[in-house]
This record gives sequence, structure tokens and C-alpha cells, in this order.
Amino acid sequence: MRWIMLALLLLTGCDSSPELPPLAAGSELVVLTRNSPTTYYFDEDRPTGFEYELIRAFAERHDLRIRIKVAFTLEELINGLAVGEAHIAAAGLTRTSARSDRFIATQPYLTQEALVIYKSGQRRPRRLAALAGRDIVVLAGSSHIELLKSLQAQHPRIRWREIRAADSLELMELVAAEKAELAVIDSTEFQVQQRLYPRLVSALSLSEPEDIVWYLPRLEGAESWADAINQYFDDIDETGELKRLQQIHFGNVQYATRIGSLTFQQAMRTTLPQWQSMIEAVAREYQMDWRLLAAIAYQESHWDPRAKSPTGVRGMMMITQATARELGISNRMDPRQSLRGGARFLKNLLRRLPTDIAEPDRTWMALAAYNIGMGHLEDARVLTERAGLDPHLWEDVRQHLPDLQDPAVYPSVRFGFARGQEAVTYVDNIRHYWSALQLTGLDEYRLEPPITAESILPGDMENFIPLTL
Repeated sequence: MRWIMLALLLLTGCDSSPELPPLAAGSELVVLTRNSPTTYYFDEDRPTGFEYELIRAFAERHDLRIRIKVAFTLEELINGLAVGEAHIAAAGLTRTSARSDRFIATQPYLTQEALVIYKSGQRRPRRLAALAGRDIVVLAGSSHIELLKSLQAQHPRIRWREIRAADSLELMELVAAEKAELAVIDSTEFQVQQRLYPRLVSALSLSEPEDIVWYLPRLEGAESWADAINQYFDDIDETGELKRLQQIHFGNVQYATRIGSLTFQQAMRTTLPQWQSMIEAVAREYQMDWRLLAAIAYQESHWDPRAKSPTGVRGMMMITQATARELGISNRMDPRQSLRGGARFLKNLLRRLPTDIAEPDRTWMALAAYNIGMGHLEDARVLTERAGLDPHLWEDVRQHLPDLQDPAVYPSVRFGFARGQEAVTYVDNIRHYWSALQLTGLDEYRLEPPITAESILPGDMENFIPLTL
């Protein structure tokens, strides 16, 4: 379907509402969503998220431009759709009878369960009756309230607090900080966000798997618009594209952690010797310490030139296809090209930082930007300054990078949610590896392959592309 028309008649009963333009090839598709790790956020200053990727592909299919409108509570999202502020609400919404009475639901494209989560070490509820008398938090406007109301009919002592937010990160923060005992969270969100709160675990499920759908306002002609969306869901399910997106955004993606010194020492003995000469040559070309370049390459790929992530970054320096084009890299799997691309990109980041940031803070901040994007780094510097600390000092900025994943904080900054703690871990790891390489003086003992492990004396981003929506 090339042309899709959506009438401008608004929901009956609304006194005054903004008018939506008709949808046709080349027009603007207005989408209501949430800023969260499972829906829509900026990663390395590039818009991403499961819902965003679905919307983007659908818009490309019908030659539509996208305008994203972010709601900061579920209630705001639902009310915005009701008054005709958007053509679609794509926000990981569970299909309920109440919502379906008000809006047009598409066919489901995913399922999820409502989970009760608690903090490990605290008292675990093992059955529904055990929820009675506990301090439970739930998102205001969520489908979970209907579930709790039905349970309350059987267990009158079940009570809960409604938190006005758009994302369950705030609920998880309350439980992690022991400001609530339990939270009710969708399984898809918990699966992704548990990495940010590893001490939180699932206790039990409140529901059977429930459908996730997009919702459209009940406007004249919107049924045909919903038909086009349903056809799109059918097509990406059949081609496997839907499954691929699920794997990228909800799969078992390894979270960056500090790897022990013993593992790194072993890699220095067995893997680094075959790449050290090349790393040194590229580092000389870009006038940087080869040990820093080696540390970054180890953090990115463990010195594996054929490394590949589920998100499509590849090579020794784990470079995206878009960045490869920007840097003139024809083969990301070529280790020399990859190392040159990574070195060049880091040098660009160093040049782009404010001139009054001195070393070594300048290098630490450039490394954080390599991982999380310059926009998110600048957001962390703004938060640092707001807190009365020095945005020119890495240790001060380091304290506030994790705030970019705090739902009470990230709506207040330009680029929104980011995995700030992951960027902190990224820089910490590289500093650790760089220091170990400096201490061992591997250049003195460098041998050419092939060698055995006993032959060497043992020693002790993604990428930023600015985009304006």
C-alpha cells in the first residue's frame, strides 16, 4: 500500500484537539512513545530502541517522515493519543479491554508477562496470597493495575502505590534502594533492565503471556491504516526481521564487566604478540600511545579481528557500518583498517572536547564518548555542573554518568536515557588494561608468532553521529 489516508476527524467528545495531517507518501508520521531502554532512546547519540526500529522500518516502507513525541508518564501517553496528538502510540503497550474500547489495536507483535520483582536477600513472595500486606509499587496508568484489582477481589489485603512515570526503571530503583518491597514490571522491560540492577530478581508471574500492540486513535479511516500496520507485522514476522530485532534488543547481550587481571595476562601472553607490531605501527601513525590503542582494542573485541555483536558492530575496534563509511573503511574485518578507524575516531573525539579539559581527564572523557557518544557525555557534564562539581574532571563526571539511566534524572537532559554505568565500566576497564601494559613493558619482551605462552614474561562506541530529530 503506497498511499495511506487518515481522516482528520477527532475522537467524539473531545472539545479541542490538535489536527493531524493526512498520511501519504512524503508526509509526517507522528508517534507517541516513551523514553526507555525497551522503546526509544539515544545510543551513542543515535536514536534506537525496539519500538523505534519497528516504527522506522514501517515509515521507510511507506515513505513517511517520523516525528517522535515522548510522553513521560503512561497516563500522558494515553491521554495524548485520545486527543489526537499522534497517529500511533508505539510504546510496548499491553492490549487490554479498556484500551481497546478507546482505541484501535493492531495485531500483536510481541508478548510479555507481568512479573513481581524483589531484591535478592529480602523476603520473597512465593504465591499470590503472599502479596497481601506488602509494599508494592506499580506504574500509574499501566495494565498491571487491572491485574492487581482482580487479585484484590480474592485477597482484600493487597495494596499498592501508583508511581507516575513512563518506564519501570523508576520502580526498579525504588526496590533496589529498599524504598519499596515489590514492584510489578513487564517481563520484556525486566529482561533488558535487570542488567542495571543485578540484585533484583523475579519472584512470580501475575499473568499468562499478554499481547503487545500499537494503538491508534479512533479516527475515520484509521482501520485501513491499522490494516497496513498488520500487513507490515505479518511481513517482518515471515522474513525473520521481527525475530532479529527481538534478539538485538531483548536477547542475551553481554553486559560490560571488569575482567580479572588473570584473564588479561593470559591474553597478553597468547593473543597480543600476533597483533602488537600492527598496533604499534597504527599508534605511531596517529601519534598515540600504542598501549592505549591496545587496551581499547582488547576492551572492544579481546583482540579478535572477526568479532561481531548482535547489533552489527564488527572487527578489532567494533565499528558500525555507518561509522565505517564515514571513516572510509572498506572492510571492518581488516584489523589494520579497523585499528586505524578506531584511532582516528578517538583523535576526533579528543579534538571535539572543550579545550579547557586537561589530560588525563581529556582522554578518559574521550573514551567515555567513544562508548556512549559525545551527546550523552555532555549531558553527564551538565549534571556534574548542576551538582556543584567540576565538569572538567573525569572523577566528578564519572559520578554522574550513571544518572543517565535514572528515570528521575534523564528526562531533564537533552539526549535522555543512556547506559551510563556501562560507560563508566568501559573506561575503568581500559584504564586497568592500559596500566597493566605500561607496567609490564611488553615491548621489551615482544616476540614474533608463533610462540608458546611460556615465551613471554607475564605481567601483573559505540560511535557518535550527531542527529537532530
